[in-house]
Amino acid sequence: MSEIQDRVAALLAAHDPATTDRLEFLRARFDAGLAWVHFPVGLGGLAAPRDAQPAVDQALAAAGAPDNSPRRIGIGLGMAAPTILAHGTDEQRLRFLRPLWTGEEVWCQLFSEPGAGSDLAALGTRARRDGDDWVVTGQKVWTSSAHNARWAILVARTDPDVPKHAGITYFVCDMTAPGVDVRPLRQITGEAEFNEVFLTDVRIPDAHRVGEVGAGWRIAQTTLMNERVAIGGRPAPREGGMVGAVADTWRAHPERRTAATHDRLLELWVESEALRLAGIRLRQQLAAGSPGPEGSAMKLGFARLAQALSGLEVEFLAEDGLRYDDWTQRRPAMVDFTGRDAGYRYLRAKGNSIEGGTSEVLRNIIAERVLGLPAEPRVDKDVPWKDLPR
Repeated sequence: MSEIQDRVAALLAAHDPATTDRLEFLRARFDAGLAWVHFPVGLGGLAAPRDAQPAVDQALAAAGAPDNSPRRIGIGLGMAAPTILAHGTDEQRLRFLRPLWTGEEVWCQLFSEPGAGSDLAALGTRARRDGDDWVVTGQKVWTSSAHNARWAILVARTDPDVPKHAGITYFVCDMTAPGVDVRPLRQITGEAEFNEVFLTDVRIPDAHRVGEVGAGWRIAQTTLMNERVAIGGRPAPREGGMVGAVADTWRAHPERRTAATHDRLLELWVESEALRLAGIRLRQQLAAGSPGPEGSAMKLGFARLAQALSGLEVEFLAEDGLRYDDWTQRRPAMVDFTGRDAGYRYLRAKGNSIEGGTSEVLRNIIAERVLGLPAEPRVDKDVPWKDLPR
């Protein structure tokens, strides 16, 4: 730990946050191994224990150092980076991880499709080999941040003659490439943070293939497990996030308080604190890039609590809670639960039980992989993808 403290001190001495350009400081922090201390040396880390990171973050924040706006680049940090670290080539790690962490390059996730949402392995986007490239055609949907993204993690079908889980390959897709068409999807909030993405003969160099051909499903599990931890198990202070916003609303309106709302808020506060502490325990147990199915329980609990808390807030505010005065149809760079009003929180929380794996799918994962219950029958498991009814 003393070595890490020395590195923090050396970084601050060489790059005074008060006078150093923000991007220059972030690049220097990455190069000093203080971005992800548990990552390998040369890739933003020091091969140190993961639990050393909070002390680094706190020391730099206390010195007035800029952060990398983690909520804006959450898909890159929480999903793309651990997948590239675990399965990418040395060249891919060196090319992508630094600008990903500094926020110079935003990432999105091209996984879900109109006909393959909850059953991701049924995806139909095709990638065919053409010399040193792959030519990709298909449609993806519910793609957060695609309108801001420079790169995307993409899964596509490269072999339709084998069962659906076996014929998928994982790629990094250039979102500025010819044939990539991003279109907004308006949601219940009136905004378009999601997108549908059409891919028409998009050429991806084989150098941007992650892992072996046909290994995409296994690699995608790394992404999905990290995604659920990123959504449901992200670090938060006590009374942070949704429960803090709702508690602030309750405190600001003493005239509306009742014994019933007090008891319900207290119950949800305790549940939120238990989930927060469970998230801390989960992060302590993680090996770099290797979360297990327990992250599904965190994400499931997060979605349920967010919807219960936002529903209580709207009920508590009565007619005032029904007001929602921002119908500007903007294209936000990130989701902001705490900086908006109760109406937004209530509407946007409805998506929490869908994004990052539906709550129904997560319950199946918990039942089968955590509790060891018998799996549901899967009659299409050994059927070639091309023979499946669609």
